[in-house]
Amino acid sequence: MSNTDTPIHQVLIVGAGFSGLGTALRLQQNGVDDVVILERAADIGGTWRDNTYPGAACDIPSNLYSFSFAQNPRWTRSYAGSDEIRDYIHWLAEEYDLRRLVRFNRSVTGLSYDDASGVWTATTEEGDTVRARSAVMAQGPLSNPSFPNIPGLERFQGKTIHSADWDHDYDFEGKAVGVIGTGASGVQIVPELAKQAKKLRVFQRTPCWILPRLDFRKPDWQKAVFRKLPAAQSAVRNGLFLAHESIATGIIWDTPVNGALETLAKAHLRHQVKDKWLRRQLTPDFKLGCKRVLMSSDFYPALQKDNTELITWPIASISENGVRTGEGIEHQFDCLVFATGFSVPNSGTPFPVYGLNGRELGQEWRRGAQAYKSINVSGYPNLFMIFGPNSGPGHNSALVYIESQIEYIVKGVTTLRSLGIKALDVKDDVQATHNRRLQKRLAKTNWNSGCKSWYLTEDGYNATMYPGFASQYARQMKHLELRDYRLLSGSGAPQ
Repeated sequence: MSNTDTPIHQVLIVGAGFSGLGTALRLQQNGVDDVVILERAADIGGTWRDNTYPGAACDIPSNLYSFSFAQNPRWTRSYAGSDEIRDYIHWLAEEYDLRRLVRFNRSVTGLSYDDASGVWTATTEEGDTVRARSAVMAQGPLSNPSFPNIPGLERFQGKTIHSADWDHDYDFEGKAVGVIGTGASGVQIVPELAKQAKKLRVFQRTPCWILPRLDFRKPDWQKAVFRKLPAAQSAVRNGLFLAHESIATGIIWDTPVNGALETLAKAHLRHQVKDKWLRRQLTPDFKLGCKRVLMSSDFYPALQKDNTELITWPIASISENGVRTGEGIEHQFDCLVFATGFSVPNSGTPFPVYGLNGRELGQEWRRGAQAYKSINVSGYPNLFMIFGPNSGPGHNSALVYIESQIEYIVKGVTTLRSLGIKALDVKDDVQATHNRRLQKRLAKTNWNSGCKSWYLTEDGYNATMYPGFASQYARQMKHLELRDYRLLSGSGAPQ
């Protein structure tokens, strides 16, 4: 079928995780039903479909890790595990009839904008072509597993497992297992593997700040109250939101609250680890907040089990039989587990994106991604992003930020329809001013205080985090200011 024969939809969405499904839901509720979602996998769920490793859970309280417009009164724990979060996503799809919009097993290979028609065209690995007036990139930043650049990685003869591609058929009982990585997924995996493996060695490059995770089972009476009185659940959600907002003062900036949180983290470490040398190995040498703050109450105890050992020597290489560390020792394993996270695109794009006059977004972002309000980029009319540049939360629920972006997208799409115009294209000078202000604010944050993290590009540019409160971010997304955009008519001329 040629492009001229392909139907033109109102909205094309890439990705059927929280972001894509939430966008489709809210578009439907605002009268926009001609929506197509392209999903590369065979099911919905995004990162929560892929991350099924033992111990996988959210480090944001359950009642805050859900959409305010579709709350879940059935959470069984204060911090939901991945199974429950997947169940919630599946409930969303069934409750709001979203599956009918999804085309599964469609891997997008490119997005391109046609200047004359004002139409976005998506091409897929499978040979499909989908056209739409507006396009939404909702594939998420945590979608492509990252392996470390260690010499000899391909030589290992044993079993290798990545946290985002777990092999549930592999039996860890009686095995010697090495875990590489002690970040967000590592601190959840290690306690579970320590219960099964005969020998567990945990390779730590950099210790992280860890705060206690106060997880508990929710009582049945609370779930009953939330079902009968949704306002009660909204009140709890608002309380949790405000509590996390207050923590921002200690995570984002160097304040007395930052010092108090460091004291709390050190007390947590001291309470759970009595050995002074091990405590020293587990104590970060950077400011709390510079890297992601972790939540765990069982990681430190797991490291002290008889079958477990923390190794802090740098990894020199991987051999056929295991891991060689800098002091010349080879640690032999049956299985290597890589808890090494994802390739986060703080520069470049996951697939080629072509805008006005054939310009290519990946090239424009090669020194660091930037956008207007994280969601639009000048020269790419009617293209919207969820979790675009500088929308990363350091202290609050990702769903709060996603909701703000979804509502902005709904405003953009419905504005196009109500004004009868072809496209909205953010002005280049507006975007530039927005980003100058962002980077000036970021320079004063803990993220830019000197440590190396996935928040920053190689040359230290922060294209990831938002330098403020979640409420500030939501406030900037509340209104779509037409004066910030070029309004393109059907003839292509600005209005």
